[in-house]
Amino acid sequence: MEKIAVIGGGSWATALVKILSENKSQVNWWMRNKNDVQHLLNYKHNPRYLSGVQFDLNYVKPDSDLQAVVAASDWVILAVPAAFVQEALAELPKNALQQKVVVSAIKGMIPSQNILITDYVEQQFGVPSSHHLIIAGPCHAEEVALEKQSYLTIGSHDLEKAERFCELLRNRYVKANPLKDLDGVEYCAVMKNIIALACGIARGLNYGDNFQAVLVSNAMFEIERFLDAIMPQHRALTGSAYLGDLLVTAYSQFSRNRTFGNMIGRGYSVKSAQVEMNMVAEGYYAVKSIYELNKKLQVDMPITNAVYLILYERISPGVEFEILKEKLK
Repeated sequence: MEKIAVIGGGSWATALVKILSENKSQVNWWMRNKNDVQHLLNYKHNPRYLSGVQFDLNYVKPDSDLQAVVAASDWVILAVPAAFVQEALAELPKNALQQKVVVSAIKGMIPSQNILITDYVEQQFGVPSSHHLIIAGPCHAEEVALEKQSYLTIGSHDLEKAERFCELLRNRYVKANPLKDLDGVEYCAVMKNIIALACGIARGLNYGDNFQAVLVSNAMFEIERFLDAIMPQHRALTGSAYLGDLLVTAYSQFSRNRTFGNMIGRGYSVKSAQVEMNMVAEGYYAVKSIYELNKKLQVDMPITNAVYLILYERISPGVEFEILKEKLK
């Protein structure tokens, strides 16, 4: 039986625990809140997210002791919001993740350092890049809970490890495929949230489907330019891990980044939108990181710039999108 740690108690962590435990892996599930752990032990479901999913406690071992959860596992899946990764992992010794395969299910960057999650784990815990995997969609936790057909891509420098992890995920409603592009998949996962924010803002401003189609089309060129500048490698960006993940995040009712952007477009302040959602929109933090990185790269990124100016410089969404629409083709 494979022993897998899942770090995080949110909807995506919950969905991954469902998939892995139903495939008969032992899932050591870390949740910060001790009351949530006890609730799971008593009632076999997460009280906060995807509460309709019932877990078999023969395979799911919830615990609030992070060191114990990691020590008991061979694979470690990180599924907390990027902004809280440093805080969540702070109690781990420097050697705690060595000899583990670390799987990032996070679609964001470390805000204070503007680096990818995999880079942070490598620098902080000495995990070599060959022991990193990244989970990409297109896949929403809510549809996993409903057991709707879903697809996952596992990015890695090591295709053998990626394929082994794919085998742990595959079932009647989840297909998983390996891809030898750790960095490109991770950067794309970050940037698609920024584009989803832009799509949400456009919807909040009452732009229609025609405009959103042009916005997403232009976004693919923007992502391609950025990837070519920061991590050059031949990529077919029309693949599921790139375009597919972008589309589901930009269009789906389940996309928290689209929802957040929609609220901003309708006139909410950043703070009020965050309070009302009560969930983290990774794109809010990601756009600042990408914007800061691009100060050196100087890539033409009008959509990213527009979202940054709206969220961080408090430029009116209506004014900024009037400017943006003249730059789209």
